[in-house]
Amino acid sequence: MCGICGIVALTPQARLPGPEVVRRMTDILRHRGPDDEGFHFDAAAALGHRRLSIIDVAGGHQPIANEDETRFIIFNGEIYNHREIRELLEKRGHRYRTASDTETILHLVEEEGIPGLNRMNGMWGFAIWDFPRRRLLLARDRLGIKPLYYAQAGDLLLFASEIKALLASHLVATDLDPAALASYLDLLYIPSPRTIFRGVRKLPPGHALVADSTGIRVERFWNPAFTLDRVPEFPEAAERVRDLLSDAVRIRLLSEVPLGAFLSGGIDSSLVVGLMSRVMDRPVKTFT
Repeated sequence: MCGICGIVALTPQARLPGPEVVRRMTDILRHRGPDDEGFHFDAAAALGHRRLSIIDVAGGHQPIANEDETRFIIFNGEIYNHREIRELLEKRGHRYRTASDTETILHLVEEEGIPGLNRMNGMWGFAIWDFPRRRLLLARDRLGIKPLYYAQAGDLLLFASEIKALLASHLVATDLDPAALASYLDLLYIPSPRTIFRGVRKLPPGHALVADSTGIRVERFWNPAFTLDRVPEFPEAAERVRDLLSDAVRIRLLSEVPLGAFLSGGIDSSLVVGLMSRVMDRPVKTFT
């Protein structure tokens, strides 16, 4: 888990607040990333990152820039198939500075734009700032595992992994949204894109946001299809579920730091730990 936040100017006339504002927003996210912090400041953007080091502990400091330092990324999450994607991107001429999955996202978007996100297997909330075009891209994973919020304050767009980081800027109003409150009382949660605050929005799962001088656009990049060619017999279905679950556990064990598992007392967590024990070369540390 990491934390990201930032402020970008939507028009050339807009003036960014001082760097202390994004530093304050970033500090609010310290609990999400206790290992490291990083910043990028230019005339139109201020980015902040708090890091929990998982992959490329030594070299994965963020923000990460592309080869000519015109685009910058801050990222919360993990891309499980980043090595396969990296091989493809290196064949296309990209030169890597790190071994992190973060850099792969940046080069993938440079090559294929928003549709390229469908190549990724993982969970993510990230921001890419394109300085020459003064364009910000925000994206959230297919199921919304990683959170991402944004708010507009005049000609400024603010974003963060948590709402309280937005509020720490002192640029975002705290007026309650009555419709969101009604949803919470009815459903016990607030559906996207609303939040409890009128001026703060959640980026919906499987969506990307593009912000530049022409405005703010939110678009869907993932369109799942729930169709089957045929209904499998039970033994075949059980084998398929076992294979999928085994693969899902295996790819999540890619880490440079110790791994553990939470035991809830249910069947699902017991299955996860059982599959972990088959793959790992040491006993699984469990917590309950």
